[in-house]
Amino acid sequence: DTGSLKIVMRYATDCGIPQFEDPVAPNYATAVASNGARLQLRYDVKDNVRPWGRTIHLKVLQGFLRSGDTIRLVLGDISHGSPGWRMQTFVEPTFELRVLVDRYATYEYEQLPKSPEFRVKPGLPDRLVAVAPSAVATNQPFDIRYRVEDAWGNPVGRPKTVRNRRLSEIGIHRLNVSDRKTGLTTETNPIVVTAEPPRGRYWADIHGQSEETIGTNSIEEYFTFARDYGFLDITGHQGNDFQITDEFWKRIERTTRSYYKPGHFVTFPGWEWSGNTGLGGDRNVFFQSEGGWVSRSSRALVTPEESVDRCSDSVEDLFRNLSNSKPDAMLIPHVGGRYADLARHDADLEPVVEVHSAWGTFEWMLEDAFRLGYRIGIVANSDGHKGRPGASAPGASSFGSYGGLTCVLAEKLDRKHIWQAYRERRVYGTTGARIGLDVRLNDDIDMGSIVDCGDDSTWNLSVCVNGTAPIERIEIRNAMRVLKTIRPYGADDLTNRLKLLWEGAEVRGRGRQVVWDGRLKLFRNGLQGFTKVNFHNVEKTCRQHNRRELRWESITTGGIAGLILDLSHAAKGQLEVECLQKKFRVDIERLGISGRTYSCGGLGKRISVYRLPPAGGVRDIDFQYSIRRSQLNSGDNPLYVKVVQEDGHMAWSSPFYIVNH
Repeated sequence: DTGSLKIVMRYATDCGIPQFEDPVAPNYATAVASNGARLQLRYDVKDNVRPWGRTIHLKVLQGFLRSGDTIRLVLGDISHGSPGWRMQTFVEPTFELRVLVDRYATYEYEQLPKSPEFRVKPGLPDRLVAVAPSAVATNQPFDIRYRVEDAWGNPVGRPKTVRNRRLSEIGIHRLNVSDRKTGLTTETNPIVVTAEPPRGRYWADIHGQSEETIGTNSIEEYFTFARDYGFLDITGHQGNDFQITDEFWKRIERTTRSYYKPGHFVTFPGWEWSGNTGLGGDRNVFFQSEGGWVSRSSRALVTPEESVDRCSDSVEDLFRNLSNSKPDAMLIPHVGGRYADLARHDADLEPVVEVHSAWGTFEWMLEDAFRLGYRIGIVANSDGHKGRPGASAPGASSFGSYGGLTCVLAEKLDRKHIWQAYRERRVYGTTGARIGLDVRLNDDIDMGSIVDCGDDSTWNLSVCVNGTAPIERIEIRNAMRVLKTIRPYGADDLTNRLKLLWEGAEVRGRGRQVVWDGRLKLFRNGLQGFTKVNFHNVEKTCRQHNRRELRWESITTGGIAGLILDLSHAAKGQLEVECLQKKFRVDIERLGISGRTYSCGGLGKRISVYRLPPAGGVRDIDFQYSIRRSQLNSGDNPLYVKVVQEDGHMAWSSPFYIVNH
């Protein structure tokens, strides 16, 4: 009598949200008791102990059940016209609907000894992804690895390898790859070919979780995916500390040790210090080798017997406890649900800051760091919960961006040299594309270096960008101030292509998602076609209503999304945009390269519209920029480059710190 069931799913899942009101809409759910007892259904995203938060709550309102009576719950009841329940968008061999019962109506729940579980498989082949080394010497043999993905980014079948390719011509190469079984074709990332063996450009995603904490699939499957499907050179595991028992920490270290293969695949053991922002906020903790320990922010989900090491109740405690750690420790402040408070910082422990992940893009972290006078490098990772390090598509959940990658410039692919590169800030971050970026000061000074201005009156910045798509612009920045914007096209090159872009977040922490659902309409002009930018969620799309109007659903969580329009006329008529954040109308002929930008409040919320050159533009740019001493501020000058591609992908070099006395 008045007892209840909880059917709970992991936090990471992005299944369709069960609803109980509309029998013809997706995700309609029903429940019936065999004896006619009256039941009540409700759903709550967070009504059970983490990580099993997503809860269908089923209560007996009237009547009771005896032994032998049944309750039949249908998720995706199609009997009245609903298309069913949309399954989670990522693969999982043991998707579980954990069932808990409050049989005495005391709100004390017991887990059933066996709950339903089933296998989530990939969808149909949709695209091909091919990865080659970013830098090789002439006639040096190398492999190209490729995978087939479905529309949600899941690998379909096993990855394949094209072995022992060689390139004899110095320069930039992109090679075509095709999959015989599916007929899909693609192009590799840019490959820089040099006469002498180049410094290694190794790709890392060292921030993600598995099912032992709040992610998906086992830790062994996590590392296997990173190596064999994400095509990473470097990875790490970052479980929430308050869920890591001492036994699981031993398993993490056993796994990183077993997967570490110098010259082929580098792993680092670690965990995430998951203190609330008021205590200092999220930090990734890494050790150079096994033998470290877990100083938790709390024991919220572990007992003292399961976690004997002393806690770090604030980030200052964490700094003290790890300051002389053996093995060497490194911290990376980042933004997840919580965010790192950069007013609290240890320069010896925190050489870099994470500016992008599947949670979004967070340039305000750079602004905070530069304002406070820190010398930090710039990295990006996935912070993925879906078990796909190195290829972390956001799916249909609150993650609004594709997971990021870090390119590490190191002499060798082993722990010693990769660790040193992070420490010396010889790293750059991207939003997930393997963009080639070579930035040097006075030809021989590496990114991340600290240099004294001395008596030099001019500094020369050499920049080489090899894009994975046409390059829209390159910004040369001193901290957050843009010194120069380089575009591979001019005003005379603008055509009938128009870009509409929205970006930003509501706040820094939780609840940052911005809904940009809207429409556009053309007056005295027409629409020949359009291209979506960062519409990662297949369910949130853009549709052409007629030859003058588009309608879309889109979100951002700090990153960017938008549309590229192919107009009937290059500079004629007006464009009207109306979305939940802004409404405006603009004359198309008055739009130039920079176009118009409209602020929408929040945290960098804005919508922009500007014209573009013809499709298939320049992907490789090599230039120099001279900086006079008179352009420098007194003290530190963090000089770095931001790259923006037409397809929405971005990259940030780590800064040079030119000290002007």
